[in-house]
Amino acid sequence: MNSLADLRKELKSISNPEKAKILARFFKTGKGEYAEGDIFIGITVPQSRAVAQKFRHLTFAEIKNLLISKIHEERLIALLILVDSYKNGKIVRQKEIVDYYLSNTTYINNWDLVDLSADKILGHFLFDKPTEILTKLAKSKSIWERRIAIISTYQFIKNNKFAETSKIARILLTDKHDLIQKAVGWMLREIGKRSFKTEEKFLKKYYKKMPRTMLRYAIEHFSEKLRQKYLLGKI
Repeated sequence: MNSLADLRKELKSISNPEKAKILARFFKTGKGEYAEGDIFIGITVPQSRAVAQKFRHLTFAEIKNLLISKIHEERLIALLILVDSYKNGKIVRQKEIVDYYLSNTTYINNWDLVDLSADKILGHFLFDKPTEILTKLAKSKSIWERRIAIISTYQFIKNNKFAETSKIARILLTDKHDLIQKAVGWMLREIGKRSFKTEEKFLKKYYKKMPRTMLRYAIEHFSEKLRQKYLLGKI
């Protein structure tokens, strides 16, 4: 069976220094930026998925070793393996993964890491359970925990349940970070794809309080005429 050492050897063989520089800029790793100090080795998401699939039978301890890595792609692969393990695991295993996920949000520290895992692990687990943890995360000082809170509700949206997203969106309504504004707007837009009436009801009540970035993301697929009404505050 492939080992952690084998995985890292494979990552080294497909790493791309030039692509790493591009990714580092794209994911804002410079001084004072939201992902300051994050290390990239130049591996794409499709490549990461392929590696995760090949090494999906790593032990939980080995996956933990990847998740605390300073290398972004190793953390991503760890999360992709956890998503697969959660999807195919029994309830006890799923609970173990969720608990580990929540205790290691420090390492789920870029938007792609959140977006590729939160709804598939935490959102799925909470779908038929109390969701107080999402409220707690939404009120966190960590932008990553706040993003986990709203993105986790995507699982609810995909099952045509919109109340949880609306609840978390209200908490994050005036969040000052653009990564949160974009995420909330995105989730509201996803609601609109399934129930335009539900999204409009929320927007009519709150759109004047929203940051412009959040609003623009939320109304991206509206007709131009309706978009302009919202942007000009004439609803």
